[in-house]
Amino acid sequence: MKYPYGRNVFLTGGSSGIGSATAGLFAANGYTVYAASRNPPSERRDFPGGGGIRPVTVDVCDLRLVESASRTVLEEADIGIIIHCAGVGIACPGEEYPAEAVDRLMDTNWSGVLRVNSCFIPHLRERGGGLCLVIGSLGGLFPIPFQSHYCASKAALDLYAAALRMELKDYGVRVCLVAPGDTNTGFTDARKYAVSEVSPHYDACIRAVQKMEKDERNGPSPAAAARALLKLSSRKHPPPRTVIGFGNKLLAMLRRFLPDRLILFILSMIYM
Repeated sequence: MKYPYGRNVFLTGGSSGIGSATAGLFAANGYTVYAASRNPPSERRDFPGGGGIRPVTVDVCDLRLVESASRTVLEEADIGIIIHCAGVGIACPGEEYPAEAVDRLMDTNWSGVLRVNSCFIPHLRERGGGLCLVIGSLGGLFPIPFQSHYCASKAALDLYAAALRMELKDYGVRVCLVAPGDTNTGFTDARKYAVSEVSPHYDACIRAVQKMEKDERNGPSPAAAARALLKLSSRKHPPPRTVIGFGNKLLAMLRRFLPDRLILFILSMIYM
């Protein structure tokens, strides 16, 4: 392994899914991972080769908790890598606004990244370099019916990461968006259905999301995303965006050439 950003990592969403798989893989490869989540396990884990997982209790929706955790972690370790894995999903027609569900979605997926970065990016600048890895989604590149709110949160991260990369280039801090496709994690069962049974879109919403959930359960394990993140951590000049999976890479490339009408038609045929 190469460690151009050091061996200390702060990671959100560390108790499940891609976050948990990433924490374990990084620790197995010599990193000390400060794995943050709302309900982390209590025990610290050490791995052969000097790596380990250090649980941190944080809700990325609470700025005071993020600030307190960042002070504690930075007193103990010279964090060189930030990995944003915390995220939630909802199923909802685009015309509807279930306020509590949508606000929680954006507060976690979007504002949560901003809160963590506001506490850790200054440290990366001052140390003269670092890496910020943001988990986006293929849904941030393609519109998915009844996932408009979720897709919007991930599309926002795509442009945010690209802009932040330019701002931090002269400080030696690299920023990369990593876009997985359908992945077999607990995220599927945790998704909230925020659609009323009296909605005219109810049946279509249920059918579309059930199709997507079937694809997720048949998708690759979170280990694929973890391996992609580990590979990026060893590169001094990682790419601005990494799409995970050959088929997904092909879709992302075709998106650049196909007309929007055709893309929407194909997605409508898949999910509607």
